[in-house]
Amino acid sequence: MIRRVQGLTQESVRFDTDLNIGRIESGRHSILLTTLADLCDYYHISQEDFFREIVTRK
Repeated sequence: MIRRVQGLTQESVRFDTDLNIGRIESGRHSILLTTLADLCDYYHISQEDFFREIVTRK
């Protein structure tokens, strides 16, 4: 998980971004692509790198 690898807490991300990252991480809240883009910017990763880690069924 990107947040944990960067040593960030859910509280610090929520404070910095005003997003309830706990709900997003647990799947209780869906996000828009613009929100994903904002999170990628916050974590200093490209959207390409974010999606590269996603495993899909073949």
